[in-house]
Order: sequence, then structure tokens, then C-alpha cells
Amino acid sequence: MYTADTHVRILIIDDDTELTSMLRDYLQHEGFAVNIANDPREGLRLAKTNQPPSLILLDVMMPHLNGFEVLRQLRQTHLIPVLMLTAKGDDYDKILGLELGADDYLAKPFNHRELLARISAILRRLALGSRMNSQQDLLVNGISLSVSRQQAACDAQPLSLTSTEFSILHLLMTHAGERVSKIQISEQILEKKLSPYDRSIDMHVSNLRKKLAAVSRDEKIKTVRGAGYLMVTGG
Repeated sequence: MYTADTHVRILIIDDDTELTSMLRDYLQHEGFAVNIANDPREGLRLAKTNQPPSLILLDVMMPHLNGFEVLRQLRQTHLIPVLMLTAKGDDYDKILGLELGADDYLAKPFNHRELLARISAILRRLALGSRMNSQQDLLVNGISLSVSRQQAACDAQPLSLTSTEFSILHLLMTHAGERVSKIQISEQILEKKLSPYDRSIDMHVSNLRKKLAAVSRDEKIKTVRGAGYLMVTGG
């Protein structure tokens, strides 16, 4: 489990005042600094300040501005990790949130320990660079990745990646030319078991492919049907 400290600031954007108050008490008890925005417009403003949060818990169904629109606007300028809080069993919400760049999702109602586990997994991905040195920098088929600086580029063009996309790219590059299964990605990156109908890995890889395709005509990631993905090593 990730060890929390008050340098990690979590912003909760949810119009449910009772839930946000309860979550704040729980997360503060776990050692996090927590801010609440019950109005999504205020939440978006807080997320874009000079001292943005380390992570955002974002509800989907809210008045004035739904969670998808908040995420859409946020992703135009910021890559802050976002954990979406969705309605239980609503696959559309989950898929749309991931397509828009959410790092993960959690269906309501949820167990507090599960929430903490998802937060911890995201924060561990964020801390990847500080745990590794420059020797972990990679170059595969025109894609360069610096773990220490948390930066990636394709054909010398910078890539703007979420922490989840960066971690998936790192995993594929360290196994370049080899099949990497969805189970492996889910367990190593998202730190959860892959359920039969979970499309989260597909959405993250799809987003990553779109960003690579925007700067390169060459196929960088191949789908191994029924098995996973493969990073192309070049000609």
C-alpha cells in the first residue's frame, strides 16, 4: 500500500455533500490533504490553480457541469490523474471517462479500502520516475521515454500522456517485440484483476495509439488478437 503524506493533495469534485464530507474525513485519517468542491465549476477552477492537486476524485452526475465535461476541459491543459466515480454497472460512463483520459474508475457504492487501493495504485505510477534513474530511459522504434523526467516523445515530437498511458507505454517498451497480455497490464499497471468485460485496458491503449498516430504514420503498437499487445521494434 502506498504510504500517504500531506504533500499529496486530493481534490474531490462531487455535489453529494454528505459523501464528500465522509470521504474527506477518511482520506485525511489516511494521511492525505483533501479539498472539496461540491460545485463542479469551482472544482475545475481549483484544479487549474498554480498549485494543482496531486489527484482528483471526480463524480459523473453533477448539476451545471457533468464530470465528463469537467474532464474534457481539464485534459485540454492538465494531466492531473483523475479517478472517476461512476454509477454501478454503467459501462457507458466507464468507457467514456476512459476515452476522455481518466486514469481509472470506481463504481458507487464502493468500499473505502478499495478506494484507497485505487488511489494508491495511481500514486505509485506517478512516483515511478522518482524510483528509477536515467538508465531506465528507453528508445524503441522512434519512441523515446525518460522515466526519470516522466517524458515521452515519438519521432522527436513530445507526447502528452496521462500517468496510466505513460506506464503502459513503459511496460510495452521494456518488452518490445514481445506479447504483453491485458492481464499483465491490468495487474502490473492498474493493480487489479482483469474482469471478463473490463475494457479499461482497451481504452487506455486506444488513447495511447491516437497520440502516437498524431505524430507518426508508422504503427507502433499491434494488437495480438485474444492475447494482448506488442510494441513494434521497427524494420
